[in-house]
Amino acid sequence: MSTAFRTYRFPPLADREIAEALSAQGTPEALQAALADGYSRGAERGYEEGFDKGLIEGRAVGETQGRERGVAEGRAEGEAQILARWERVAAPMQAAIDALRQVQTDYQAALRREMVELVERVARQVIRAELTLNPTQILKLVEETLQSMPPAVSAVEVFLNNEDLRAIQAIEGANTRDWNLIADPALQAGECRVQVAGFEADAGCRQRLQACMGQVAAQLLGAEEPANAPGDGSHGFASPVDASAIAATVTEAAA
Repeated sequence: MSTAFRTYRFPPLADREIAEALSAQGTPEALQAALADGYSRGAERGYEEGFDKGLIEGRAVGETQGRERGVAEGRAEGEAQILARWERVAAPMQAAIDALRQVQTDYQAALRREMVELVERVARQVIRAELTLNPTQILKLVEETLQSMPPAVSAVEVFLNNEDLRAIQAIEGANTRDWNLIADPALQAGECRVQVAGFEADAGCRQRLQACMGQVAAQLLGAEEPANAPGDGSHGFASPVDASAIAATVTEAAA
């Protein structure tokens, strides 16, 4: 005799849980109320858990951001305070530096002016000594002056200082050509005037010296540089100038 077997299928677990809930509650209305209550509790619990988690995370993020912002603001405020203090401390120092530079600039200008005056005095002394040793130097100046004047059609009159005239006349063989040498007490030593054909010219040393000194003054006074110019290594002080060398150059140009 053969035995037939049939596969047994267990009912779904959900159906079992529903059946148990129905049997426990008794009615569908009670089950509905239980489900609503469970949903409400689950939602409230989820809200609380989410709120707590969000609060913790938000607090951590807020603390981090607040700390970073506080550090940045504190650094900026500290830098501003340091800068303000530095400006208060540096202002007197800058004023002292500016005053020192102005003193150096004034010193340079005064030194250059004194140098121009010294060169002029030395040049005058050299010219005076040269004319004393060789009075005929004035005659060379007269010749140079005549070359720039119209051709002489009448006698050439040369007005000289009394002492210069006597010194030239005392030299034998002085080449005075056919010039008429005339003493003029109003002229200083080394000065002379030339008159020819109604024209008159200054042939003395003074105007030549003044022209040369004008160039010297333009170079020394017109080329003043700011004190403490960067990179010059002079610290704002004028470089030494050889007054005798300048005077010699001026004397050669004036003679």
